[in-house]
Amino acid sequence: MGVGLDLEKGHGDGSCTGFCRGYGNGCGASNRRSATITHPAYNRMIVWRACGRVRGRAMKYDRLGFPIPPEFAAPSGRDLDAPPAPRGVEIQPPQPQRRAGRGKQIFLLGVLAAVVVPGLLAPGILPVISDVVVEWSLERAMVGEARGNIPAALGDIGRAIRWTGADAGRRSRLLCWRAMLRIENSDPRGAIVDADQAIAIAPTLTQPRRVRALARVMLDDPDAALNDAETAVELAGPGDPEALNHRAYIRALVGRDLEAALDDIDSALAEDAAGPPEFLDTKGFVLHLLGRHHEAVDQLNVAIDGTQKTRRDLMAVAGHVDPDELAYRLRTLDHGLAVMHHHRGLACGALGLAGQARQDFETAERKGYAPEKGIF
Repeated sequence: MGVGLDLEKGHGDGSCTGFCRGYGNGCGASNRRSATITHPAYNRMIVWRACGRVRGRAMKYDRLGFPIPPEFAAPSGRDLDAPPAPRGVEIQPPQPQRRAGRGKQIFLLGVLAAVVVPGLLAPGILPVISDVVVEWSLERAMVGEARGNIPAALGDIGRAIRWTGADAGRRSRLLCWRAMLRIENSDPRGAIVDADQAIAIAPTLTQPRRVRALARVMLDDPDAALNDAETAVELAGPGDPEALNHRAYIRALVGRDLEAALDDIDSALAEDAAGPPEFLDTKGFVLHLLGRHHEAVDQLNVAIDGTQKTRRDLMAVAGHVDPDELAYRLRTLDHGLAVMHHHRGLACGALGLAGQARQDFETAERKGYAPEKGIF
C-alpha cells in the first residue's frame, strides 16, 4: 500500500534516545560531569564523622551520615531506647521518599508532544505530517471497507477528517464517504449529519445532496429526497449525466414522477445509448415500474453483462495488482450486480418467469443486496 507511520524509528546517530537523554540512566551519554559535591553541609559532615564527637559528647548519626544534635530525637526508625510497642499495634515502617515515576514522565512527554512540539512545527512540518496521516487513514479505510469491516473504516475516515486541513472540497468529499459508510452501517441519520456538514462547508458541491437524498429514501422521507435530487441537478448544471441519472433513480425508488424519471435517464444516455451499466440499470428499473417489463429485462441484461465483463477483466489481473485494492473494486462491482439482479428478478417475476426471478433474487442476496444498508 505504501504509506505508513514508523512510530518506532530511532535516532540512528549512536546517541541515547530522547526518552533517556540527560537522565543518567545508563544510556551512555558521555557529556555528564563528574559528581563533585561542594555543598557546605557535606564538608561539615566529613569533619564531624572524622572527629566522632561534638562539644565533647559522643554523636549519633542519621541514615545519611549527618550528626544528630543531642536535643533532637532520631529522625527515622524507632528510637532504640523506646519501649516496645504494645501487642497488636503495628508499627508502620518509614515510607520511602516519593520520586517522579515513569507514569509522570510519560505524561509530561505526552504534553510536550501534544502541545509544545506541534506549536513549534506547525509553520512548516505539521502540514506534511497531516497529509501523511490523512493518506494513511484513507488507505486503511479502503482496506476496512474492502474486507467488510465498516466500523473500522468509519474510524479511519474519522481520523482522516480530523487531520484534514482547510481544503473545503476535500473535507466535504471525506464527509460524504463517511456518510455512505454510515448508510451501509444502517445509520442513515448519522449519514444526514455528515451530509449536512459537507453542505455547510461546500454548498456548491452536488455529492452531499445526492448522498443525503439516498439517506432520506431510507428514512421514508420522499419529499426531502426529491428536493435534494432536484437541487443536485441544478448545482451540476443542465444536462449533467450523473445528476440526471441520480434524480431518475431517486424518483424510481420513491415511485414518483416515473415518466419524468424516464426522460431524465434518456437524457443521461443521449450521448451514449450503451452508456455505463449503472445508467442502463436505472433505465431498466424505471421501465419495469412503468409496466414495460420486456424492455426492462433487455436493458438489465445489457447492464449485468457489462458489469460482469468488468469483473472478469479485474480477475484477469488479480496477481498483478494490490489485493486490497482489487477486493475494494470487486466489492463495489458485486454490490452493483446485486442491485441489477434484484431489478431483473422483479421484471422477470412480473413476466411470469418464476424460475429466472428466483435465480436472480438468490444471486442478489449472495452478492450483498440489503436495502437496510443502502444497497438497493
